[in-house]
Amino acid sequence: MLINAFFDYLSLEKKYSKHTVSAYKNDLMVFKSFLDSEYGVVDMREVEYNQIRFWIVDLVNREISNRSINRKISTLKTFYKFLQKIDEIKTNPLANHKSLKVDKKVQIPFSSEEVYNVIALVTENTFAGLRDKLLIELLYSTGMRRIELINLKESDINLAGKSLKVLGKRNKERFLPILQSVFDTLTAYLKIKKSTGFENEYLLLTDKGEKLYETLVYRLVNLYFSRVSSKTKKSPHILRHSFATHLLNEGADFNSVKELLGHASLASTQVYTHNSLDQLKKVFNQAHPRSSKNKNL
Repeated sequence: MLINAFFDYLSLEKKYSKHTVSAYKNDLMVFKSFLDSEYGVVDMREVEYNQIRFWIVDLVNREISNRSINRKISTLKTFYKFLQKIDEIKTNPLANHKSLKVDKKVQIPFSSEEVYNVIALVTENTFAGLRDKLLIELLYSTGMRRIELINLKESDINLAGKSLKVLGKRNKERFLPILQSVFDTLTAYLKIKKSTGFENEYLLLTDKGEKLYETLVYRLVNLYFSRVSSKTKKSPHILRHSFATHLLNEGADFNSVKELLGHASLASTQVYTHNSLDQLKKVFNQAHPRSSKNKNL
């Protein structure tokens, strides 16, 4: 079956994560269900753009966001590119499709003070307290993704070299340094973790000694930052955002930040640059010969 071959292609050749393949599968099944209900059983190789367009209209009428619709269409594009690749179709029905307009969401990072205040308020004399502190420190000091944190194993930690190995998107490995303050929290956590008797290869565990899960990581970050921040969005991704923004504000090299974040291209990193504009303006006003400060030069 072509659809199953497509999923194998995503998993085996493209090396997408199970989570990503599951999202693609859901989008494709929803589209197929729509075709079956509106047109009867349709050979996916014979789908025309007007049928896809009708689906888009249906999604809009159901008040699905443009961002979500674009993601679903991206799944279809990938599927039909795959069919072209294996010579099942000659023309991609989405070849000339233009994505729906999406308002850019400005992600507001935490301030350094907010991060430090959170780290200071976490109780450190318990397993859960040390875990929570390490969780927040790792997210902020490395910029790793939530799923990368969850999948971090003890064997990925190089205590002697004060570094850790992260398995990113498409199974791409990168190595990140561990700050001394984080190293201190890490060693204290490993000691108390060992005393609990938990035998689990993953670094960060639940109170029952099981692997962390995404909603728990989100809840913990949201819980602690709700105590110190009035920002609307308080999530693990905002900590990643804060990591990148603070580095850029302090003059970090753009390519270095890209590598630390595990981005495949500079375009992905550029989303963080708008937050450092205030800092760039300060540098500009202080240094440029035509700025108001230097207008008499």
